[in-house]
Amino acid sequence: MFLLLKFMDEILLSCNKSTIFFIERHLWVALNWSSFNLLSYCYTFFQVAILDGFTMGSGAGIAVPGMFRVATNKTVFAHPEAQIGFHPDAGASFYLSRLPGYLGEYLALTGDKLNGVEMIACGLASHYALHERLDLIEERLGKLITDEATVIETSLAQYGDLVYPDKTSVLYKIETIDKCFSHDTVEEIVDALENEAANSYNEWCKNAISKIKEASPLSLKVTLHSIREGRFQSLDQCLAREYRMSLAGMSKRVSNDFCEGVRARLVDKDFAPKWDPPSLEEVSKDMVDGYFFPLGELEPELELPTALREPYI
Repeated sequence: MFLLLKFMDEILLSCNKSTIFFIERHLWVALNWSSFNLLSYCYTFFQVAILDGFTMGSGAGIAVPGMFRVATNKTVFAHPEAQIGFHPDAGASFYLSRLPGYLGEYLALTGDKLNGVEMIACGLASHYALHERLDLIEERLGKLITDEATVIETSLAQYGDLVYPDKTSVLYKIETIDKCFSHDTVEEIVDALENEAANSYNEWCKNAISKIKEASPLSLKVTLHSIREGRFQSLDQCLAREYRMSLAGMSKRVSNDFCEGVRARLVDKDFAPKWDPPSLEEVSKDMVDGYFFPLGELEPELELPTALREPYI
């Protein structure tokens, strides 16, 4: 058997602004718990995720580790968590760290978006189909009774399209991305971008710098450390670590940046967050390390049902 997941925009279109905030604030934990459990559970059968709209945060976390990920001309993928004082979670440090070169670091620190074609090109999606063909794909999949991945593959390929990113895509900047985002610290990454912008008059570098400077300095350092650790960890290990990081971020033990970021970007929408600390230089190693410590006796670690499935990634 297989599981069909679909990510679309209709739920947001049917909600007013206060309801959207209610969903963001009160269902955040539920969505993450669902992604944790579903990600693990889905290893026992094939998952087909149709990414027809915003694919971010927990939605991306549920979809990307699966075997079949169908992007469309309406797909928008991003991890803008650092811009609200948080960190890419729900398994993001696992799959972002495995993108070509240092593309994952770029996406996580800038919050930049990818479209469906770009998701195919960098490996985040496995198939591409026009939005107009989704009904045919779903109808076809709905008639399948199979445990064979090749049968699902054939069905998806039947309605798929061969696509390539256009010349304006960030993927054509991969050489510059690797040059700048391969450094060990966020400060060094920003310095490399500034040098590149000065030497080549590269507007793209200036835009990347601007996006990074909009984010929480603490979140930037936590995010970079998370992705660098994720490169050498399994998905289960990444999920468990990100859970600890999420509790630290929401508990305000180290900083109030998550609440401040939500206020500035989602509630008041003044887009003027007062980050604490306000600069990269003021973020200490101890503050970053505070997000990665094991939980105490009163806060049990995340338990994943790993014994119930056989991993295929």
